[in-house]
Amino acid sequence: MSISLEQLESAVLPALSHYATIPCLSPAFDSEWAEHGYLDQAIEHYAQWATARNFAKHTVSVQRIEGRTPVLVITIEATAETTGTVLLYGHLDKQPPLGDWSEGLDPYQPVRRGNRLFARGVADDGYAMFASLLAIEELERNGTPHARCVVLIEASEESGSPDLETHLDALNEHLGEVELMICLDSGAHSYDRLWVTTSLRGVVNVDVRVDVLERGQHSGSASGVVPSSVRILRQLLDRIEDASTGEILLPELKAEIPASHVAAAEVVAQEFGDVAGEDQPVVEGLELMGRSAAERILRTSWYPTLSIVGAQGLPDSTIAGNVLRPFTTLTLSLRLPPSVRSEVAEAALKKVLTENIPHNAKVTLAIGGGSGWVSPELAPWLRTALEEGSREAFGNEVAFAGEGGSIPFLAALGERFPKVQFVATGVLGPDSNAHGIDEMLDLDCCVAVTNAMSHVIAAHAAKGE
Repeated sequence: MSISLEQLESAVLPALSHYATIPCLSPAFDSEWAEHGYLDQAIEHYAQWATARNFAKHTVSVQRIEGRTPVLVITIEATAETTGTVLLYGHLDKQPPLGDWSEGLDPYQPVRRGNRLFARGVADDGYAMFASLLAIEELERNGTPHARCVVLIEASEESGSPDLETHLDALNEHLGEVELMICLDSGAHSYDRLWVTTSLRGVVNVDVRVDVLERGQHSGSASGVVPSSVRILRQLLDRIEDASTGEILLPELKAEIPASHVAAAEVVAQEFGDVAGEDQPVVEGLELMGRSAAERILRTSWYPTLSIVGAQGLPDSTIAGNVLRPFTTLTLSLRLPPSVRSEVAEAALKKVLTENIPHNAKVTLAIGGGSGWVSPELAPWLRTALEEGSREAFGNEVAFAGEGGSIPFLAALGERFPKVQFVATGVLGPDSNAHGIDEMLDLDCCVAVTNAMSHVIAAHAAKGE
């Protein structure tokens, strides 16, 4: 019982390739998403494909709530005698292209090279719905029982899932008692085995704007009298981060790393090497942070970090005049340890960025984020199913590791269903380039992950036998 690459090519690739052409940016990158209609276009495309699948009994609906991005809900009724629900999660909103893609590649024109498909969103996370339904369909084709399954595809994940809680409230009765949650939006350190995520960092995004003038002034007359907005921002950033080491200074943004996660990082480093550092496309001679491969794994999964990911008010260097500019805005992305609550971090950041401002400059903030997640202990049946699924689908043992990205849905669902069993996995391995240029889906890995999840869903239905 397994899905082949040929099945993926015939059943999924045409529809996934069409999805790749839709510029369905997440609301954080397209404030007029409702008017543009690309998210609706993508979700209707998904709904049509899902409706045409061959199940004994299933329903497809698009849940719409005023002012919120839509959610696709696909319900496949149980073929096993069980009352619990398996919830499978993915998202279809995309990050922007970021920059110029490599020659011959385009964010919205899918290109296949060997068994790799290049386009924005195909790996993060466009494949998830197709893989989920294919996995369940294969069970029914072979007469293997499964529980009631609900596939939920949201459209605001890349913006921190601001609409998700509202949708979950509306879906509470429909979801029923969720026993197993499968999230197909995570990463892998290699393509030779199933990687299961043990933790995810949270995130807080902050737009911090500093105003010093009502309009720009000639630097010859204003500099030395009017403080630079950039200099004030530098002082504010120094309250958050040690510029010489990159260490986050706010205690509210730090957490003790569990001993089991430290030990797991050592195991991954010993078996796979410097997985957090060796694949980074750094410039020649750059010295990486972290004293060892294991520490770098922890730095990407448990350390709080600050990245400046955007700016406003700064003209292009080719047209920059000798002007003391009226304002500067920086967009800060702060990754949080998995156990730190985002609201605690937000409160601490608001305090240091708005109190005792140098020169009494005007500071304006826009802030939001989501909490991280730590996987609960795996039930014996699930650990066995993951081990068997990895061996059968990949031919290798399952591996466990923390990830540095954020999936707010997992934290939200964990709070609603504290006894739920989680499987967070995915296809975002080496060179997948999620959020960067040249995003890529490894098709062989996609097939193997689909087969492994099919095995897990079957094991869930059989766990009480």
